[in-house]
Amino acid sequence: MEGTLQVSAAAISFVGSHFLLSHPLRKPIVTAIGEGAFLGLYSVVAVAALIWLALAYRAAPASPPLWHVGNALWALVTAVMLLASILLVGSLVGNPALVNPGPPGQLPGAARGVFAITRHPMNWSFALWGACHIAIYPIAANIILAGSIIVLALVGSTLQDRKKETLQPERWRSWEAKTSYWPFQAVAAGRTRLGGFGWHALAGGLVVWLVATWAHIPLTGFHAGVWRWIG
Repeated sequence: MEGTLQVSAAAISFVGSHFLLSHPLRKPIVTAIGEGAFLGLYSVVAVAALIWLALAYRAAPASPPLWHVGNALWALVTAVMLLASILLVGSLVGNPALVNPGPPGQLPGAARGVFAITRHPMNWSFALWGACHIAIYPIAANIILAGSIIVLALVGSTLQDRKKETLQPERWRSWEAKTSYWPFQAVAAGRTRLGGFGWHALAGGLVVWLVATWAHIPLTGFHAGVWRWIG
């Protein structure tokens, strides 16, 4: 239990420090020490909290799994992780939600590719990663760690929308009208249509999916993804 409590405390520190420094504490700290010093402080706190979480997770004993994980669940998780990989790689190009040190850039004329699925493809890729890892490794420490990633990604997306609506009201609300927070909601509502995926998203996502799932073998000893059947 002590190991699980350590993971919980580290996860709360990791997620809580991110939200506090990204939102209510950002402005007063920047005013006091400047933007550059704030970014340095933010990085130090984030890295320290992440290291604590990783060390606590490694030290926590493995508890009994909460459910049986069979091939059907592995197959579902493998397919969802491919989608997550495409969302992640696709989000790296033309994403208006990424931090821009200069003036706001031009918004895409239409939501295409991964942005037709959701306007937060990167954060949803992290959330899907967390959900998949909970599904196939349902022990207490892993549920806490992966759950913290899900909370950080999905609550962070909501807070990001609110901040963008305040800083760039017309611009961001126009983008919100073409997209959706929830995956595929805008497609189902007819506000956009699925398609227009760039090769960087499809080919890059496939490569990331294959390499990342293969890396589980030397790093953890688990055969994940398609390697579970062909490894």
